[in-house]
Amino acid sequence: MEPFLEVENLTKRFGALRAVDRVSFQVGRDEIVGLIGPNGAGKTTVIRLVMSILKPTSGRVSFQGEDITHRPTSEIVNRGIAVTFQVVKPFRRLPVVANVVVSSLCHRAKKRGEWVKTAEARALDALEFCGIRDLALETASVLSHGDLKRLELARAIATEPELLILDEPLGGLNPAETGLIIKSLKRLHKGGRFGKLHSEGPAMLIVEHKLSELMKIVDRVIVMNLGQVLIEGTPEEVVKNEEVINAYIGKKKSRVLS
Repeated sequence: MEPFLEVENLTKRFGALRAVDRVSFQVGRDEIVGLIGPNGAGKTTVIRLVMSILKPTSGRVSFQGEDITHRPTSEIVNRGIAVTFQVVKPFRRLPVVANVVVSSLCHRAKKRGEWVKTAEARALDALEFCGIRDLALETASVLSHGDLKRLELARAIATEPELLILDEPLGGLNPAETGLIIKSLKRLHKGGRFGKLHSEGPAMLIVEHKLSELMKIVDRVIVMNLGQVLIEGTPEEVVKNEEVINAYIGKKKSRVLS
């Protein structure tokens, strides 16, 4: 079976610095995959390369069998990949619902969202799924950090993605907020966002430093270090791997992964 997302020998140089060095991995249609590693390992650069925000020095990215390496970011979104970033940058002067309406107006969302008659209704549906519909008319600038994270997720799912890439979705959240996001991601992956329209939710690639929470929801983990893939395997295999412990977790192993 052809991989859903395939990254092949992806390399990105910034002058003499090789930020990403011949990175290869795959994400299956039904998987939630974690992408972890220490700060500076190249994880966010990989995401930006997949989304064509950055252009690779060499290598290839394929989605559903099609080469998307040099496609515009807007086209990649319309092909079915959405992304959230660690630093949330909403339209702060606009109402929360307007922030999501912008996403729901993309060609893909309009085409797949015919079951809902208006962009506003699709946006409210996404906000309700993420638990912040009651904030729809609030200006985005007044939202808490946790609510901004949920707004970012709502904006992404409003594009009706088949692959959702999340960069630090739990970053800066308290335990209660973390639990809400994890619950939303699990439900989304099972198709809960789409009701009767879709039988399955999107595949996911998640970059996260909160490893204990991440390990509970992923099927497989890819570990990066110094711009390269160090190892990939199940959460159980990664936790026990000495290279991972030495390069990334170190003496904090028992606390971080418990």
